[in-house]
Amino acid sequence: MSKKYRRIKEYLIQFLKEETFKTGLNGGVMGLSGGIDSAVVAVLAKEAFGDRLLCVMMPSYYSSSASVEDAKILCEKFDINYIVEPIADLIRSYKELENADALRIGNFSARMRMSILFDISARERALVLGTSNKSELLLGYGTIFGDLASAINPIGDLYKSEIFEFADYLGVNEEIVKKPPSADLWEGQSDEEELGYTYAVLDRALREFVENRLSREELIEKGFDIEMIDMIIKKIYQNQFKRKPPVIAKLTSRTIGHDFLYPRDIKL
Repeated sequence: MSKKYRRIKEYLIQFLKEETFKTGLNGGVMGLSGGIDSAVVAVLAKEAFGDRLLCVMMPSYYSSSASVEDAKILCEKFDINYIVEPIADLIRSYKELENADALRIGNFSARMRMSILFDISARERALVLGTSNKSELLLGYGTIFGDLASAINPIGDLYKSEIFEFADYLGVNEEIVKKPPSADLWEGQSDEEELGYTYAVLDRALREFVENRLSREELIEKGFDIEMIDMIIKKIYQNQFKRKPPVIAKLTSRTIGHDFLYPRDIKL
C-alpha cells in the first residue's frame, strides 16, 4: 500500500508543478476547509510549490470551530502559508435578501468561496487548485462553479476511500483523517447521510461500474443493493453537465468543443 501511495505522491507533485509553471504562473491558491480532501491537496501542493502555496480558510457561521482549528494545525505541521477570509457577512446579506433553504445557502456559500479564491489567485499570480475526489465528481456531489471549480485538480482520479488511505500515508493530522466527511455547508451536514450510504460501500460499486464497466444487471448479480445502484447510475448520467464545459451550439465550420480541438498544451 505504501508503495502505491509513494508513487501517486511523486506523480501528483510533478503534475502540479508542470501544469502550473507552463502557464507562466508562480504557484497555487486553494481553499482549506479542515476536511480530508483539501488537506491532502495542501500537503501535495506544499511539496510542489513551497512558499508559493497559499491556503485560504473561509468559515461562515455554519462552519464548526473544529474545522478551522484542524486546518490551522495542518498548516502548522507542514509549514503552509494561510490566511483566513470569513464569509459570514456575505451569507448573512444573502439570507436577508432571499428566503433560501439550506441547499441554496450551501451552494451560495460554495460559490462565494470560489469567487474569493479566483480573486486571490489573480493577486498572487497562481492557479486555483481543485479538491474534489473521484467519488464526488462521478456522483455530482458538489456545487458547479463552487467547490467543483478549479484550474487543475490533482485528486480527481482518486476515490474517497483512497483519499483516507492517502491522507494517512501523507501524515495528515489524525483529527482530520478520522473526521466524518462533511462539506460543512450548514450545521450538522453529513456527506454520507445525504448520500444514504458510506463512501466505502459507494466506492466498491462505483469501481465496478466505472473501472470494470459492469452493467446494472451484473452489479445486482454481484449482490449490490438495487436502490443504491439505481441511485449511482442516475447521478452519474444526470450530473454529466457538471463535469464538462458548457456545450456550445454549433453554427460555424469550426466550433469550440466540437471541431476546434487544439490540445491544452499547444504552443505558438
